[in-house]
Amino acid sequence: MQFLSQILSSNKFFNYVCKRLNLAVYLTMDKFTQNYIDGFMASVIARNPGEKEFHQAVREVVESVAPYITAYPHLLDLKIMERMVEPERVIIFRVPWMDDRGEVQINRGFRVQMNSAIGPYKGGIRFHPSVNLSIMKFLAFEQTFKNSLTTLPMGGGKGGSDFNPKGKSDAEVMRFCQSFMTELQRHIGPDTDVPAGDIGVGGREIGYLFGQYKRLRDEFTGTLTGKGQGWGGSRMRPEATGYGLCYFAEQMLATRGETFQGKTVAISGSGNVAQYAAQKAMRLGAKVVTLSDSNGYIHDPEGLDEEKLAFVFELKNFRRGRIKEYVEQYPQATYHPDERPWGVPCDIALPCATQNEIEKEDAEKLVAGGCFCVAEGANMPSTPEAIRIFQSNGLLYSPGKASNAGGVATSGLEMSQNSMRQKWTSEEVDANLRRIMTDIHSACLKYGTEENGYVNYVKGANIAGFIKVANAMVDQGLV
Repeated sequence: MQFLSQILSSNKFFNYVCKRLNLAVYLTMDKFTQNYIDGFMASVIARNPGEKEFHQAVREVVESVAPYITAYPHLLDLKIMERMVEPERVIIFRVPWMDDRGEVQINRGFRVQMNSAIGPYKGGIRFHPSVNLSIMKFLAFEQTFKNSLTTLPMGGGKGGSDFNPKGKSDAEVMRFCQSFMTELQRHIGPDTDVPAGDIGVGGREIGYLFGQYKRLRDEFTGTLTGKGQGWGGSRMRPEATGYGLCYFAEQMLATRGETFQGKTVAISGSGNVAQYAAQKAMRLGAKVVTLSDSNGYIHDPEGLDEEKLAFVFELKNFRRGRIKEYVEQYPQATYHPDERPWGVPCDIALPCATQNEIEKEDAEKLVAGGCFCVAEGANMPSTPEAIRIFQSNGLLYSPGKASNAGGVATSGLEMSQNSMRQKWTSEEVDANLRRIMTDIHSACLKYGTEENGYVNYVKGANIAGFIKVANAMVDQGLV
């Protein structure tokens, strides 16, 4: 491999490739790249058995960046990609706590510190029964590229627990968060690792986590983001992921002379991201017709309005109810238990729930229903088979690492405000958020526009994110 790299590094060789190579040699180069991908994935799977979500996330990236890697032999020699998929540190710990009945409960906590080449580890904490090492590693790996795309100095990390906050009292959630942070605080800090919220971790949980961190460390620093506005949080942080998603989708639509105005939008999820994506899409002139949770989805053919959305905010954020209750309040809507909303005809789909929620059959339904734009608000919500269907049918399709980067971007802005002991206005934060999402879209266009004019946002996002991290790793040596 090193011998081949030396040959490929010759400028004469590259000039010859560019000007003289015929189809047979191109096919040979393609075969070399494919062999690199196959060998790389075989190694990843062997070293990380059973971690299917992690394998899926790595394959999506390596298939995009392999041609770039094989074109720059020093990246092969330094095994940059091999180092990127190996976490710098994985922390797994016991989280004992006591429920309201006085019974001892035990959960498992995780923090995957994936890559710190461009800044301190940055990524959310997820509390959900599905949490395991594979999911944590896939999320931390994705986070590395997402954070790179924001252009802010943030590395990639992710954490969480298989604890389920649903149905728990505030006192139980507090006791769990305090036990979780008692161990986690040893491994985080404003210049080391700055966690945030994710599924199951909202303002309540961040408050309890931060309180315990402050108690144990005797310091008030910007170690967590997503804090309350009265104690170090940034304005616009709750809205950031959903708003950023719509800002990115606006840019996607503009490449075809389209806008949100008059479009029908299907959204999955009903948590923070889905709520604010719905709000922004409505304010941009769209009709939002679906929301969902893990039990099913609602379809409101009349579309949501501000009053209906306010009901959803109160239902999900304060009563912590289920989305089926929407139909009791607005009987013109229908509830579909144990189903996903992707069979509802729409122009734009914004998946904002969880990973792999759009499978092959769902993608086919979206195409048949007239959808022409899919922008991901969740992390890896589309399976590889679904992505192939979107791209083969010419849909505008964006992976979450690009289109849902608004949340972590605003977390980065919160870190900046904490460091400067300042608080920016909502208008200032929103303007920065829109600028960052526009810049991410421009990077995707730069690296993802194909010869026929189609924008492959997967390739564009992966290459743009990879280049910054790879260059930093090269500069910093073998660490």
